[in-house]
Amino acid sequence: MKIGELARLTGTAVETIRFYEREGLLPEAARTSGNYRVYGDDQAERLAFIRRCRSLDMTLGEIRALLAFKSAPQENCQGVNELIDEHIGHVARRIDELKSLEAQLRQLRHQCNAEDAAAGCGILKELSEGLGGAADAPAVSRHVHGTH
Repeated sequence: MKIGELARLTGTAVETIRFYEREGLLPEAARTSGNYRVYGDDQAERLAFIRRCRSLDMTLGEIRALLAFKSAPQENCQGVNELIDEHIGHVARRIDELKSLEAQLRQLRHQCNAEDAAAGCGILKELSEGLGGAADAPAVSRHVHGTH
């Protein structure tokens, strides 16, 4: 199948498929004499696997590691378990960060309960001056495998 067919079959944008090829997650497709990419069922299955991993917010590095395990079926899967355990920890930390963000936003929202002119808006005032340490709060991090 051509790249457009693969895109439709898997619900993946053509540019995303090309990106996964550049990143080495999908092997480069064979090409026709007219230089069209040609894909088979194996690539469609691999792309579906990648998309499922991405839906779980896994990084490209984590996906590469899982693909390496998948391509060595005789190996012990302890590394897969460890990778997923690390990812669970990352998700738990993100949940904590998002709860903190929610609390900061709720605190900010309480700064303006009236329908006054924007010039008197407590929310805008707090955002201009700083919300009692919110600017000093740790930034929400993006997960980079192997850094924690």
